[in-house]
Amino acid sequence: MITLTQEAAGKLRELIADKGSEDLAVRVFIKAGGCSGFSYGMALDEPKNEDNVVESEGVRVVIDPMSAPYLTGAEIDYVDTLTGAGFKIHNPNAVSTCGCGHSFRTADQADEPGYCDH
Repeated sequence: MITLTQEAAGKLRELIADKGSEDLAVRVFIKAGGCSGFSYGMALDEPKNEDNVVESEGVRVVIDPMSAPYLTGAEIDYVDTLTGAGFKIHNPNAVSTCGCGHSFRTADQADEPGYCDH
């Protein structure tokens, strides 16, 4: 469903260890909004019964049922460059993305783009 690069998994294991709870997983989700229609979100959270749970590179990733179809096949990377560091989602379901890289549009999405606040 979704995979992590070694760099992303290493950073996420570090963040989970800092929280001190082995029950935490990485929640990846989408929400309406952003300049291209949908925007990505990530949080440390405990899995819920309805979640899809996968393990990638030794890290549990949870995705809610509404977000799952939009994230199938996605890969999460962690990049650290001179201009900044953070997680980057490579999503094969996105037919276009905004310049800030935080929102995307799918082929069947009919919503008009919104304002990008990133």
